[in-house]
Amino acid sequence: MKISREFKTGVVFIAALALFIWGFNYLKGKNLFSGNIDTYFAEYKNVQGLNTASIVTINGFQVGKVQNIIPNPDPNKRGELIVEFSEESDFKFSKNSIVKIYSDGLMGGKALAIIPSYEGEEAKPGDLFKGEIESDIFSSVGEKLNPLQAKIESMIVEADSLLVGLNDILNKTTRNNLKNSVNQLHQATKNFNDISKNIDAIVDENKSAISNSIQNIDNTTNELGKLTQNLSSELEKAQIAATVNELQNTIDNLNAVVQKIDSGEGSLGKLINDKALYNNLTNASKELEELLHEVKEHPKRFVHFSVFGKKDKNGYIEKETP
Repeated sequence: MKISREFKTGVVFIAALALFIWGFNYLKGKNLFSGNIDTYFAEYKNVQGLNTASIVTINGFQVGKVQNIIPNPDPNKRGELIVEFSEESDFKFSKNSIVKIYSDGLMGGKALAIIPSYEGEEAKPGDLFKGEIESDIFSSVGEKLNPLQAKIESMIVEADSLLVGLNDILNKTTRNNLKNSVNQLHQATKNFNDISKNIDAIVDENKSAISNSIQNIDNTTNELGKLTQNLSSELEKAQIAATVNELQNTIDNLNAVVQKIDSGEGSLGKLINDKALYNNLTNASKELEELLHEVKEHPKRFVHFSVFGKKDKNGYIEKETP
């Protein structure tokens, strides 16, 4: 039986179409020749770039693929995603297991890892698992660099403000003043160096004189020390004790005289301690003062010379006419 070319072409086309459909579905994680497969679900707020056909592993061993990613139909979890994945191995695990998204290699590809738990009821196809996201090295570095980046940006802003302030302060006039100040400081330093050199030269030239002066000062100090020692010896030899004793005797005698005066002994003691005598002397002094005042005001009452006159009744002398 001869097969026509058209039939061969049709068979090749159908085979190519079937192979294309199988390959396309395989790349999406569906194996058309494996029949019905067990699928499970996990929910996430963010799938971190996970896509269909991403591998599913248990303890690093591939056991399935991601079949589908759909929005969460729960109104309370709007915006979250549900990932459907297959598990084609004979592993048994419980509903308490966790399905974690992790980075599969340095290129940043994402995959699912079932973290199995063997406590509780055994998982069955269609169960919903708790989903988590594992931080990869780049995410960890990014999380640690984000606060540092914020600090660096803040420092850059502050540095920019500082530079603006410095530009405002260091205007042309200020820069010229600073330049002049630096030049003056340099000149002052140079003058100080010149003065130091001159002082060194003077010291070198008069080194012997300075040395002699220091020697003379040292000799003078020694002589003063000897003189002080001699003076101390002379003072020790002097009759200081006898002088002090005589002074003490004089003080004792003076104290005895004061005590006698205070007790009323002697004329001075009676004068000081006798109140009546004091009053009499006071009154006599007062009367004497009045008498002197009267003599001064009316001297003719007390002293007069008359050859031809007579004394009137009031004490005045009337001169007789010849």
